[in-house]
Amino acid sequence: MPGKVNSEQGSDEGSKNRMSRRDGEMERRGLRRGNPSIVLSVIHMTSEDELKAEIERLRAENESLKKPARGQMSLKVSEKGGLSVYGLGRFPVTLYREQWEKLLGMADQIRDFIRANDGALKKKE
Repeated sequence: MPGKVNSEQGSDEGSKNRMSRRDGEMERRGLRRGNPSIVLSVIHMTSEDELKAEIERLRAENESLKKPARGQMSLKVSEKGGLSVYGLGRFPVTLYREQWEKLLGMADQIRDFIRANDGALKKKE
């Protein structure tokens, strides 16, 4: 019958959907199906003490990778190869190398301009 779905076919499609969802979730977490390095690292850690030590190491690594504290500035290379300065405002300031060199080359002029226009420039506290 045209309206009837074969139970084997339906379960096979459901299985594919579940697998693709699981693969998508693994991909979002940065994992790939069958990644041997992940499997091997778990297999080699057999004792509870080793697992606790690994968790502690990963927690310490996680803390070190967290964003800098509010008000601190940091530098990163953007995806497109620019230099991004974080911490000046809500969004990073990103320029390419040549632009930063040009801007830094006129640092004295910028300072002089700020002093000359001190009354007109607003200060963000």
